[in-house]
Amino acid sequence: MNSRKIAAIVLIAAGVIGLVYGGFTYTQTTHDAKIGPLEFSVKDKETVNIPVWAGVGAIVLGGVLLLVRGKD
Repeated sequence: MNSRKIAAIVLIAAGVIGLVYGGFTYTQTTHDAKIGPLEFSVKDKETVNIPVWAGVGAIVLGGVLLLVRGKD
């Protein structure tokens, strides 16, 4: 299996995952404070949405890469 086919499979998988989940969430620590023996921290939960067109585009591009024959 060459690198073009591997990239195509990764693009298709990423596109499907993007369409299924629609985004991902991560936690970011924004403020830390230490006052004597007490420690405080503020954590913000951020959400990143993946557009539908990006998921569909990745699937289409992966399909094109699988179907196009390269120079062997």
